[in-house]
Amino acid sequence: MKTRLILVEDQMLVREGIKSLLGLDDSVEVVGEYENGQQLIDSENALNCDVILMDIRMPKLSGIDTLLALSDKGISTPVLMLTTFDDHELVNGAMRAGAKGYLLKDVSLETLVDTITQIKNGKTLIQPAVTEKVLQGLKGLNVEFESFENPEPLTEKEVEILRLIAAGYSNKEIADAMFKSTGTIKNQVSSVMAKLGVRDRTRAVLKALEQGVI
Repeated sequence: MKTRLILVEDQMLVREGIKSLLGLDDSVEVVGEYENGQQLIDSENALNCDVILMDIRMPKLSGIDTLLALSDKGISTPVLMLTTFDDHELVNGAMRAGAKGYLLKDVSLETLVDTITQIKNGKTLIQPAVTEKVLQGLKGLNVEFESFENPEPLTEKEVEILRLIAAGYSNKEIADAMFKSTGTIKNQVSSVMAKLGVRDRTRAVLKALEQGVI
């Protein structure tokens, strides 16, 4: 069965380009398209699709505000956000608002379709280039750390958790993404902070960046 997708993008050429690109793949069908989030909300069609593909920056109602409006209406259709290289602050905001995935607009058709499919199936995905931009944004914060000699090595799972923390995910969102209980993730986050010798999540990410862990 085809994945039914709604496309929300204010730039007509970009919208038509994405629509044409998706038309080359038989597994995705664009069932609706809108110029901004307000049009989507007014249409009441957000429930009539499997995935919403939406730009972060739009007039009238931004991608983040649209996510919040959908949540207020009790609509849980997964949203995949589009971004550009200079959008790391907006990406963090969209993550907190509940977006399930993030892609750059120059993504390949194969990656776009694969991500849409995985988002439909309940996964949470962030394109590596987007994650790197978010991390670069965090590096701009000026935080000094106390000396902490010979920290205990982090496991692969703990590094993955750190990357999700850096991307703005809550413990519950990390738990959903990793198919773990919230309690388990909370304990693992505490373990990560203890290993890094820090008191909060932001400092944990910055310390990991300082050490080249993420």
